[in-house]
Amino acid sequence: MAEPVELPTRLGILAFRNKVLLPGAIIRIRCTSPSSVKLVEQELWQREEKGLIGIVPVRDAAESASVGPVLYPGGGTDSGERNVKSHSGLSDSRKADGKSQQEAVHWHSRGVAARALHLSRGVEKPSGRVTYTVVLEGLCRFSVLELNSRGNYYTARISPLDITKADMDQAEQDPDFVSLARQFKVTAMELISVLEQKQKTGGRTKVLLETVPVHKLADIFVASFEISFEEQLCMLDSIDLKVRLSKATELVDRHLQSIRVAEKITQKVEGQLSKSQREFLLRQQPQQPGYNSSRVYLELLADLPWQKATEEQKLDLRAAKERLDSDHYGLAKIKQRIIEYLAVRKLKPDAKGPVLCFVGPPGVGKTSLAASIAAALGRKFIRISLGGVKDEADIRGHRRTYIGSMPGRLIDGIKRVGVSNPVMLLDEIDKTGSDVRGDPASALLEVLDPEQNKSFNDHYLNVPYDLSEVIFVATANKLQPIPPPLLDRMEVIELPGYTPEEKAKIAMQYLIPRVMDQHGLSSEFLQIPEGMVKLIIQRYTREAGVRSLERNLSALARAAAVKVAEQDNFSAVSKDFHQFSSPVEESRLAEGAEVEMEVIPMGVNNREISNALQVISPLIVDETMLENVLGPPKYDDRETAERVSNPGVSVGLVWTAFGGEVQFVEATTMAGKGELRLTGQLGDVIKESAQIALTWVRARAMELSLVATGEISLMEGRDIHIHFPAGAVPKDGPSAGVTLVTALVSLLSQKRMRADTAMTGEMTLRGLVLPVGGIKDKVLAAHRYGIKRIILPQRNSKDLVEVPSAVLSNLEIIYAKRMEDVLEQAFEGGCPWRQRSRL
Repeated sequence: MAEPVELPTRLGILAFRNKVLLPGAIIRIRCTSPSSVKLVEQELWQREEKGLIGIVPVRDAAESASVGPVLYPGGGTDSGERNVKSHSGLSDSRKADGKSQQEAVHWHSRGVAARALHLSRGVEKPSGRVTYTVVLEGLCRFSVLELNSRGNYYTARISPLDITKADMDQAEQDPDFVSLARQFKVTAMELISVLEQKQKTGGRTKVLLETVPVHKLADIFVASFEISFEEQLCMLDSIDLKVRLSKATELVDRHLQSIRVAEKITQKVEGQLSKSQREFLLRQQPQQPGYNSSRVYLELLADLPWQKATEEQKLDLRAAKERLDSDHYGLAKIKQRIIEYLAVRKLKPDAKGPVLCFVGPPGVGKTSLAASIAAALGRKFIRISLGGVKDEADIRGHRRTYIGSMPGRLIDGIKRVGVSNPVMLLDEIDKTGSDVRGDPASALLEVLDPEQNKSFNDHYLNVPYDLSEVIFVATANKLQPIPPPLLDRMEVIELPGYTPEEKAKIAMQYLIPRVMDQHGLSSEFLQIPEGMVKLIIQRYTREAGVRSLERNLSALARAAAVKVAEQDNFSAVSKDFHQFSSPVEESRLAEGAEVEMEVIPMGVNNREISNALQVISPLIVDETMLENVLGPPKYDDRETAERVSNPGVSVGLVWTAFGGEVQFVEATTMAGKGELRLTGQLGDVIKESAQIALTWVRARAMELSLVATGEISLMEGRDIHIHFPAGAVPKDGPSAGVTLVTALVSLLSQKRMRADTAMTGEMTLRGLVLPVGGIKDKVLAAHRYGIKRIILPQRNSKDLVEVPSAVLSNLEIIYAKRMEDVLEQAFEGGCPWRQRSRL
């Protein structure tokens, strides 16, 4: 609170239009007009802490009412009303354009001295105009004796009106003043109590009643209310202490009563609100900014199963084996590993087992195996698709500061499944990518680590969530795209493709019954013999899985459904077969006698009798129906022989995301400058293999009798073009080296490769054959194509343990250590140079 100050005889004057500053009040103003800027600069900015100015209210001359004496510039006071035009320093609330203007105003004869508590100077751009922001505190009243102009602003000769200590001591002896002071403090205390209860604030304001003189309290309390300009002037003109206290008590009591009346009205209105009005008010509260996002977040917190878990059934390994056998054909090694996994959980339910990752081509049963694990454990199953995910926020969630933020896929999946311990399938984990939005695979490191996922941090959820009870299972088509740190957290279980015999069994036991049920058919309407299934496998599909096989079976079922649906009367068959013409036949049946013929009611004509006895014969699939529905055969066993009928073509075995495939390599030569051209959408690795293969052949051209005696270079005057069909399929990998060499040797020696032989393996620059991966899938692909002989690297012999014996019994496996061994077995009669040496 400001201490008593000694006022100078003259003060710079700042006019307040229709506003009063009372002693003890604090106000913040912004000065932009030239007069007010000049006043602040001269009287406050340059004088710093010693600066004082006077705040004098002004009134528009057009207003008829006037409170108190009126002052005119250049003279003294006058109680009458006169219109005098003058420049006045006006507050910026009345000067939106920042320019001074001539207005007819009446100056009040009393004002309040003020000092600056805070003063800051600014420059507006681009005009360069100087402005001041000032925080003013009212100190004491004064009377204006004379008002004059000094440059751009006004000054006034003043007379202080502040209460002296002697005046205060005398007033405290007056019983009326004491009574007024007591009444004011009681009313002020009631107001403070109501406000603090309403605003939930502490009791800081009550300290003022005990420390500040009562005449200053009156000004402070009134200054905090919204009252009219006339009442403010009246309070400013209340020099007598008793008048001031009386007026302040009236204003405080009025404000207190208005608060109480407002509370009563609010309570009464709230009590009378109808249901529709309540709903309207509630609708207004969703409309508040951030309401929806906050509600969605709180609903997520409430819906998450923090403690809700599925109680595991007592594991029955025998029942689990039967379930796996009923859901999947073959896959003995994979089923055994799953049974081992379940056995460990039976002995130690809280064991932190490994994360199983099923790797294999599409359509071999990876996803259904994960569902079988959930069924065996009696847990709920949830599938999270990661194919094409490139944003780390899909795993960790978006921060709630972003528009459209949402939790990650894991937390969202937990919410949807409703339990904290489901079996969660992370499908296509090899299909994630990374870009500027982060690396989802790196985010999965925390998810799949049992030591870290106890407190998984989703950015949207923003509180730790325990994922340690979740059993994670992953699937992938290939391992190469999976980052090594993520792959290290999983146990890889490879699922190879199926043999034709296995496909036939799967079709007869699983696919055909499912397809029949999906199309509303039964064996009474459609029959697909096993021989026809084998023809479909042999002539129309060459995939590792069984999805294409199932699509072909569905095509047959759709064709049968059309024929069955066209028979309008098939549903009436045997409709009236158990209606008898007389009680005689009924009694005979009751006695156990045999009835050799159906009794047809009299009056039915011959055509109706024929329709009633008609029985639909089942549609049996044969080769003709296969060609009519599926079209001409797509594959046959003559393809390989036709492709290698000319020199320069070799047959290789490659591994893709869809399993093993047979890859033909074609080479041709033409006149040129000794260049090598490669086509077929090849990667860098396979391009380097082609360069190595050509270098090896050129280095041994004389030894292989590929150039005549005296020729300088194998490539002299010609170019070689190597092509990998089909050109639209990307190809890469280190397993085509031996195939490339064989194609080049066949081209340059003009000798055809054996049509029943395929090969795989990488080679070094010295001709050493190196092992490659995917042997099982490649062998199965060769078996599907009808290949009879396969050339493999010697060091891959151990990989044949996983190949079914039924497949190996139909194949001749040849091992090679060096490139010469490959060439010896790839051609009929041995390597080309040996034949020439005999000649």
